[in-house]
Amino acid sequence: MQADPVIAPSVLVVEDDEHISQVLRFMLERQGYQVVHMADGRAASHHIASAQPPALVLLDVMLPYVDGFEIVGLIRAQPAWRDVPVLMLTAKNTERDTVRALDAGASDFVIKPFQPQELLARVRRFLRPAA
Repeated sequence: MQADPVIAPSVLVVEDDEHISQVLRFMLERQGYQVVHMADGRAASHHIASAQPPALVLLDVMLPYVDGFEIVGLIRAQPAWRDVPVLMLTAKNTERDTVRALDAGASDFVIKPFQPQELLARVRRFLRPAA
């Protein structure tokens, strides 16, 4: 009997900067993750309302239409998505923004420009199988 293949964890990337989203996709897919990308807050809102939850969300703060703070609130309001780790990415580097992101329900917060290996370590921390 053959074992079922392991299904790669999926990561929802919500990022409006095309270059950054391509870098994130490349990094994550190279590590074996499945990546779904949304380029703005409106698309992400529709996705959250209608799709199965991913294993993790990488979420930019400054997005067109609906910002990352509102998106994390939508994620936490959806019962199926409530426990999905949300790692927020932002170019804003103030204590106020960090506190606002964490208070909104973000699991962690990374400042852009990020170091790729540090970001991947944070992703792995949230996607480790439960012991």
